[in-house]
Amino acid sequence: ESPSPSPPRHLLVKAHQVFDGETMRGPCLVEMVDGLVRQVHDGGNMDPVMATVMATGRLLITDLPPDAILAPGFIDVQVNGGGGVLLNDEPSSDTIRHMAEAHRRYGTTGLLPTLITDSPGKMVALADIGREAMAIPGVLGFHLEGPFLNPARKGIHSATHMHRPGADDIARLLRFSALGASLVTLAPEQFEAAMLRQLATSGLRLSIGHSDATATDVSLAVACGVSSVTHLFNAMSQMLPRAPGIVGSTLSSDDLFAGIICDGHHVDAANLKVVFRAKGRDRLMLVTDAMATVGSRKSHFMLQGRRIRRDAGRLLDENGTLSGAHLSMIDAVHNAVEMMDVSLEDALVMASRTPARFLGLDDSLGRIVSGYRADLVAFSGRDVLQTWIDGNPAMRNSDHAKG
Repeated sequence: ESPSPSPPRHLLVKAHQVFDGETMRGPCLVEMVDGLVRQVHDGGNMDPVMATVMATGRLLITDLPPDAILAPGFIDVQVNGGGGVLLNDEPSSDTIRHMAEAHRRYGTTGLLPTLITDSPGKMVALADIGREAMAIPGVLGFHLEGPFLNPARKGIHSATHMHRPGADDIARLLRFSALGASLVTLAPEQFEAAMLRQLATSGLRLSIGHSDATATDVSLAVACGVSSVTHLFNAMSQMLPRAPGIVGSTLSSDDLFAGIICDGHHVDAANLKVVFRAKGRDRLMLVTDAMATVGSRKSHFMLQGRRIRRDAGRLLDENGTLSGAHLSMIDAVHNAVEMMDVSLEDALVMASRTPARFLGLDDSLGRIVSGYRADLVAFSGRDVLQTWIDGNPAMRNSDHAKG
């Protein structure tokens, strides 16, 4: 005799303000059942739903403080590390779990753990544990940032491991096409068009980064299936009067998504305003490019043998080169409001709905509407109060969350 099915798991969250992915509403009562949003009840009155819910016997009610906002959980497509660990040091499920838990304390309920330029063995190691790591709450896929980049725009990446891809390299990349919504950052001028098309048609997302591509190179790459630009303005060809480069091509494109590091160090506030006016909230994505220091008290860490120090919010190597970012998504959201001069609603879209759309997950993530996954964040100012992934709550641990 088969066991009787367990009753549905009901969660009710009462909030004075709810951003549903499109507009700010409130007060509201968000009803979740078995990991999905069932309904958003305007007015926040529990009476109409309590009789039905109480009959299940499995009920959890959260009443948020009056100043809290409930929003779709943040989605970060570029996370190198967090909680004191770095993916490149040990591409393992334990490392990824530690990173995901660290960033969840800052509202990130979906992320792409990011492996930067390294040896082929590191990529193989990540692919080997990929399916296991996909079971970790919040992991949506992986981001391979390199090694097929242009040494002329290497940034903090090691040029030692950079090279043009061969057949074996393409085969390694293709292993990630079956691992969620995975992403590859590359320099298109290093690739044959046929290789780009092969990767794009496999289901991988392709992004231009650490590249000296011309406007013509960008146009050809887009025609081959490239759909985004990694940390716009940084480590790429800039916009000149008669040479638009990657920056100019991105600003003028209606097709390309773009990630932006909104920390006040990587991109000047004036350029942040320009890119928002050009791309809008539906094509611009907030990313952290976070390193090990986020969610940790570490003042420095080692990156492939180089000491990276934290200095007034910046991460710098011994030469003063920016080395990723000490940035969380909740800070990126509020920085966007202050530095881009956008509304909080616009910033929240760039932190959730737009990355969900870029990853092809906007039919289930990035909104608080019936049928969507219950991946949510509650915050007050820059303080994250609670998150939910598939309806499972996790309280923020303030003792460990301070950077």
